[in-house]
Amino acid sequence: MRCPFCGAQDTKVIDSRLSGDGDQVRRRRECTVCKERCTTYETAELNLPHLVKRDGSRVPFDGRKIASGIARALEKRPVSTQQVDDAMNHIRRKLMASGEREIHTNQVGEWVMDELRNLDHVAYVRFASVYRKFEDINAFREEIDLLENQPASEQKMDVK
Repeated sequence: MRCPFCGAQDTKVIDSRLSGDGDQVRRRRECTVCKERCTTYETAELNLPHLVKRDGSRVPFDGRKIASGIARALEKRPVSTQQVDDAMNHIRRKLMASGEREIHTNQVGEWVMDELRNLDHVAYVRFASVYRKFEDINAFREEIDLLENQPASEQKMDVK
């Protein structure tokens, strides 16, 4: 691998370990010329299914779009980056486990809402309001009532 500092063509791996949920390898590398060190991450390139949008068009899965929507919903909320990464990994695993070549965006949206419901109820309602196109305050109220009526085992446990 090329050195990002001096451009030399050769770097050597000085440490490798599993990262994330074990689906990624983190490697520490050292340039043989300038001796600078850097970290690289290696993941398997998998063919995720295409998404069928509401208008019937088909697009390749783009995790950045989902991550962007989740980030907007979680703005100024007390959720760690690691929790967001874990949620994204859960969604990717569900896509891969489906075994389908195409999945409707409605299904992916529901998976995102499930993850947000487990992470933060405020973020969940924010996302749901856009995703489900709430028209008035009653739609918000209905969604909040659903959250409040969830069995205690499904609700997020807050530790303060």
